[in-house]
Amino acid sequence: MQRNRGFTIIELLVVVSIIALLVGILLPAIGKARDQAQLTRSQANVKQLVTADATYGAEWNDRQCTWINDNIASYGNAFTPAINAYNAATGYPHPWAILGYAQGVVWVFTVSETSLLPANFASPTSRFGTFRLPQCRQFSQYLNGRFYDPIFYAPKDKAVLASAEPLIDKADEFSLPLATDPGHKYGSYCFSPAGMVSPDVLGLNKTTDLYYTDPWTMGASFRSPAFSQANYPDLKTRIIEHHWLQNMKKSCNPYFVGGPYNGCQPYFFNGSFESTPVASFYDGHIEAAGQRRAVLDNKRVATQNGRPNDGGLWSVNTVWAGQYADYGTGGYYTQACLDWSSTSYHILTIDGIKGRDFVGQ
Repeated sequence: MQRNRGFTIIELLVVVSIIALLVGILLPAIGKARDQAQLTRSQANVKQLVTADATYGAEWNDRQCTWINDNIASYGNAFTPAINAYNAATGYPHPWAILGYAQGVVWVFTVSETSLLPANFASPTSRFGTFRLPQCRQFSQYLNGRFYDPIFYAPKDKAVLASAEPLIDKADEFSLPLATDPGHKYGSYCFSPAGMVSPDVLGLNKTTDLYYTDPWTMGASFRSPAFSQANYPDLKTRIIEHHWLQNMKKSCNPYFVGGPYNGCQPYFFNGSFESTPVASFYDGHIEAAGQRRAVLDNKRVATQNGRPNDGGLWSVNTVWAGQYADYGTGGYYTQACLDWSSTSYHILTIDGIKGRDFVGQ
């Protein structure tokens, strides 16, 4: 009689070892492929945002998107009195940033929520502005016309996505914040506020010898510049991932207590030397704009200019920033960085749209 023979324990162990080895080899490759797919998706999102920005410019004399009246500074020396004077002079309220239509109502940002300025230069404790709001109707109409649209969210922005997904799934132009997690869920991308104001605001003031002039003391300071004014279109960032997503080691930033995304606030794109956010430039190309490169290029230019404290690629002289130092706290929330990488490229670029965020290779 012929006896059926099964696997021995040694043979089973060999098979299991081979499978484990294959899994160990394949898992990193699968993870890398997934990471690359998510990166490609974010690059595609940015490309569509840039296309929408160009379409906006085609209808508005080649100008950058804006939400504030060009001459608002002529009505007052600060935001609130200027808005009140504008309303009194024109007989109409200043147009607000429109979130969208929902339940038969037009939903807008109010003064208490945003200043309508590209960035809130007037307040060192309120560093927000319309540079964070490509989702608003004035811009989203050039895309899919929805505030909570997938195009505004990077696939690696996990905390943001988890918080916004219930609203993204709704087909309405705008959806009210959830009662369980109130507050608007801003997207993953932002404009350059330095590219949304007059280049003179962040240019060298010959009277003060500072790279900043109070926009409320200048005429047409809030007039958004034309794209064609970019002197370094291949070196000036245009739209960028606002959060640290590429090469991310940590997500929620403990500096912010009770963040807007289910209690989490991700690190910003300038939160670590390891950050390499997806960014578009004014010449149309898209690349990973590395934080480490931005820091080194800023130091290089500051040294060449003979102004090591403030003569680099981004301004430390605004009401946002203190004196630049490797471990300083000046700039766009550099005090909240993981490793004190201290840079505010894209946000406070010297000479605005005429300036550059990097040095050419």
